[in-house]
Amino acid sequence: MQFDLVIQGQHIDDMQIEALARLCKAARRRRLGPGAARLTGADRSANIAGACADLKLDHAFVPAQARLAEFGLVAMDMDSTLIDIECIDELADLKGIRSQVAEITRSAMRGEIDFAESLTRRVALLAGLDASALQRVYEERLRLAPGAERMFDGLKALGIRTSLVSGGFSFFTERLRARLGIDYAFSNEPEIEEGKLTGRIVGSVLDAGGKAEKLRTVRDALGLASRQVIAVGDGANDLAMMAEAGVSIAYHAKPVVQRRTTYSFNHVGLDGLLNLYL
Repeated sequence: MQFDLVIQGQHIDDMQIEALARLCKAARRRRLGPGAARLTGADRSANIAGACADLKLDHAFVPAQARLAEFGLVAMDMDSTLIDIECIDELADLKGIRSQVAEITRSAMRGEIDFAESLTRRVALLAGLDASALQRVYEERLRLAPGAERMFDGLKALGIRTSLVSGGFSFFTERLRARLGIDYAFSNEPEIEEGKLTGRIVGSVLDAGGKAEKLRTVRDALGLASRQVIAVGDGANDLAMMAEAGVSIAYHAKPVVQRRTTYSFNHVGLDGLLNLYL
């Protein structure tokens, strides 16, 4: 099978493209924009990873004839993937316990503790927080990851369905679903009584296994094969979901995730996904 090499970053100059093309013995090179290029017929044995790391570029060897339109579903995580914050950490900050909660978050994302346990512990610490804090975080602190809107526009243009699968709160996933026109959204529901968070989740926790199950459910309902699904995430709790997809992308992710996914984006935004395939 012939492969193309897609290189991406904040900016790539012509000399860098030419040097990488020589290194991988590419037959042709084509600029895709100020920060991306496709090198056709690339030699996968070349030390591209090291060269791109030095240049602060992402790289991906992709099947030369693969087309994005052949995919039918892109599923992705929310916190630190679609958006640039961890919502629970920001809620904790409003309660004055950010460092305590954030350390639990980091430990879970590194895969050191079970996600369901970590979520239960973090949510418990939010007990008594006024529910209005949810709106404050959404309006004042939540920002989309770079390239998110362009990515969704590109996927919609090709008729590719999208799914947001999050271990976070439904307050945020539902607003993002409506804002971005996402087809499906799954998450956890925080319990609220008398206008305050109780520190509990309504129903069962959507954990790593649950995220994988949601992807399978949507995939099967759409009649898709695994090879027609792309999954994007950043933490260890995304790995089970990503294993259900034919292509997985670690987005600004923890090392444990990057080691087990198809591609890694460390320098580009989410719209880098659109450059991977023809």
